[in-house]
Amino acid sequence: MNTGSGDSAACARTWNRLAVRYGAQEHLETRAIDAALRLARTTPAERLVDLATGTGLVLRRLADWPARPRAAVGVDRSADMLARVGDLPPGWSTVHADAQRVPLPDAWSDVVVCSYLLHLLEPDERAAVLAEARRLLRPGETSRLISVTVWADDHGARGRLVSRALHGCAQVRPAAWGGLRPLDPTDDLIAAGFAVAHRVVLPRRGYPSLVLAASPSAAPGRAGLGLLLPGP
Repeated sequence: MNTGSGDSAACARTWNRLAVRYGAQEHLETRAIDAALRLARTTPAERLVDLATGTGLVLRRLADWPARPRAAVGVDRSADMLARVGDLPPGWSTVHADAQRVPLPDAWSDVVVCSYLLHLLEPDERAAVLAEARRLLRPGETSRLISVTVWADDHGARGRLVSRALHGCAQVRPAAWGGLRPLDPTDDLIAAGFAVAHRVVLPRRGYPSLVLAASPSAAPGRAGLGLLLPGP
C-alpha cells in the first residue's frame, strides 16, 4: 500500500519513513498480488507498468512468473521505497515519479497494475491515476488494467462486520490505519472509460481484498459487462 492523498511531497516523506519496516506486512498482500498477476496473464512480448510499486512486491512476484513480460517499470514517489526493490530482470526498471504523472510515452504498456493504491486516494486523485493508466495503455481490448484494493463484501454478516471494522480503524487512526479504508473502485473505473471483465474477492488470509481486471474498451462514463469470479 504505497502512496496517499494530500500534498505529494509530504506523502513521499511519510512513505520514506515507513520504507524500513514496510516489508514486514508484505505477506498480507501476497495472496491478492498473485491473484492480480493471474488475471494479468502477461506474455514475454508485452510491457507492464506497476503504479505505486512501493518496495517492488508486484515486480518480485512477477519476475518468477512463467511468462513474465519483456519490460516492466515500477513507479513510485518514495525514493526510499524504491531503494528496497532489489535486483530486477534485464529490461526492467523503476522510476521515481507520481502515479498521476508517469514519464513514459502514450500507449507504452500492455498491462498496468495498480495494487493497494486507489483506496488511499480521494475521488479526484483516483480519477487522475486512472486517466494516467488509460494513457499508458495501448488502445484496444487486449490491454488491461489490474487493480487491487482493500475491500470486504458487506452482503453477508461476516463481510459487514469486517467492513465496519475496516472503516472504524481507518477513521480512528487515519495516519496509521488509513490504508485499511475499503473501496470497490468499479464506478471509478467505469467513469474513467474502463470495462470491468473479471472480479475476484479474497476475504481472508491477508488483507480482505478485491481484485479487478478491466480493459480500456468502453468510452468514459459507460459501463462494461463484468464477469464475476469467486476468489480462490
